Amino acid sequence: MPKMKTKSSCKKRFKVSATGKIITAQAGKRHGMIKRSNKFIRNARGTTTLSKADEQIIKPMMPYSR
Repeated sequence: MPKMKTKSSCKKRFKVSATGKIITAQAGKRHGMIKRSNKFIRNARGTTTLSKADEQIIKPMMPYSR
């Protein structure tokens, strides 16, 4: 049986936590920071975990993640 392939876009964007949740960067912080509120910028710092529905889409694309 050949090895299954991991989706390249997923391995660049997502990471799996120790508990099996998918970790990703916060959305909406690439450009246009002037029009965003300070509260939004502060809350969008660091990383976030994907919702259950989005997680079910991404997990099959990363077969060798733990």
